[in-house]
Amino acid sequence: MTRPTPIRVVLADDERMVRTALRAILSAEPDLEVVGEAATGAEAVSVVRDLRPDVVLMDVRMPETDGIRATEQILATLDEPPRIVVVTTFENDSYVYDALRAGAAGFLLKRADADA
Repeated sequence: MTRPTPIRVVLADDERMVRTALRAILSAEPDLEVVGEAATGAEAVSVVRDLRPDVVLMDVRMPETDGIRATEQILATLDEPPRIVVVTTFENDSYVYDALRAGAAGFLLKRADADA
C-alpha cells in the first residue's frame, strides 16, 4: 500500500522558537512535511516561489514585508498559489479582515486551544 503524498508546508514567522515549535508539531504528522522556513515577509515570498508548498503558515507581523503584504504578493504572482493560513498572537479584528481580503484561506491565533 502506497502512502499519499504529504502536504508540503512552509513556516513564515520572525520568531525562530515559533518556527521550531511548529516544525516539531507538524513533523510528528505523517501526512505533513515542512519543506521550508522564512523569518521575514520578503523571505517568505522568495521561499514560497522557490519551493511551491501546498500550505503556508504566515505570521502577520514580520520585518521587511508584513504577512498580509507577503500573502498578497504570493497570491498575485503564482499561477497555482498555496493555501495561506495567517497566524498571529494579536486578537485584532482588522488583521483578520486584512488577511482574508488579501486572499488568506484562514486565520489562526497562536494561543488557540487545540481542543476547540
